[in-house]
Formats: sequence, structure tokens, C-alpha cells
Amino acid sequence: APKREDMVPCPLSPYAVGKLAGENYCRVLGQIYHLPTVSLRCFNVYGPRESHKERMASVAFHHFHQFRREAKVKLFEGSHGFANGEQRRDFVSIEDVVKVNMFFLERPQLSGIFNLGTGRAQSFNDVALAVINALREANGQTPLTLAQAAAQGTIEYIAFPDALKGKYQAYTQADTTRLRAAGFEAPMMTVEQGVAAYVRWLLKNS
Repeated sequence: APKREDMVPCPLSPYAVGKLAGENYCRVLGQIYHLPTVSLRCFNVYGPRESHKERMASVAFHHFHQFRREAKVKLFEGSHGFANGEQRRDFVSIEDVVKVNMFFLERPQLSGIFNLGTGRAQSFNDVALAVINALREANGQTPLTLAQAAAQGTIEYIAFPDALKGKYQAYTQADTTRLRAAGFEAPMMTVEQGVAAYVRWLLKNS
């Protein structure tokens, strides 16, 4: 089910604990001093200028560099009830994240905690295929279907690692009802749109 802002948080990493602490700090400051505060819960963000994040950079970033090194993208085999590469996340472009930030910056009267995602869960297969096909397009090649990419080994499925068992989110999707109710109406890019644009940027700037 999509994640709502009023669900009880269950952080799975020190990073997530820190984010929750920051939310609570803003909430209490707002209550004490009657200050409007906005906390944005960003889902899986990807896009330009994230190379400094290294290992923590987005899936799209790592797929891009892996494909250029190895001519294939490696995804996890089926797990958590999902088929090969079908584990899903709410992947949101940094361009849409900036739009939401600007929306709230221009409306200082608004306050609250808001999910910042597309409201649409897409698979790791979708991300890998978007990267591969954007790179193929840049080379004048025709796009592949998922079945073709898997059959020729352009997408390779590897065993789910023991180190991630019990620590892995196989499905995330933002409930964006509260964000939309606040007045943000702009459409969010799909993986196919946003990742293709990101690959074109990476080709120009890598």
C-alpha cells in the first residue's frame, strides 16, 4: 500500500533516523513558536549532480556507469514475492523535487509533513531498461524490450545478497494525497521520461 504521512515511522537506517529527528525538531519548533514548517519526505531521488554521493547515488546513476563498463546491468533475482528485477520503488526526478521545493518556498503560509514522490511505484527493470535504451538511442540503436534485454544478457539477474536480508525495501510508493491537496498540481515524470533525460545529461557531463 502507498505510504501515508500519518503512518507510524519505522526507520531502517541511521540516515532515516536522522531525517525523522529533523522532522520532529521542526514540528516542535512550529508548535512552540507558531512558525509554519514544511518537512518533505523524499522517495528515491535521481538526477544530475549526485556523483559526490558515490555508493549512495541513485540506481539510475549506477546503472548508467555499470552499463558503460560492462555492457549490461545487474539486478536482483526475485525476492519478497516479486519476480526478477520487479522489486519496486517510487523513483522521483530531482527536477520534480525542485519544483515541489519551490512550490512551498513561494507559499510560506503552508505547513506540515508531505510525501515527495510520484505516487507511482516502478520496477528496477523499468529503470535498467530506461538507461539501456537511452544509451542505445544515443548510439543510433533501436530500443529493446525487457524480454530481449534479459534474453541477450543486457540485463542480468543475480542472487539476492544475504547482507540485505531484513534491511531491504522491496516496495515503496508515496501517497501524494496531502501534497496534491496543498495545491501542487504539476505532473511528475515517469521513470521512462526522467531517466532518459538524466542519461542524456550524464552523456554530456560525465
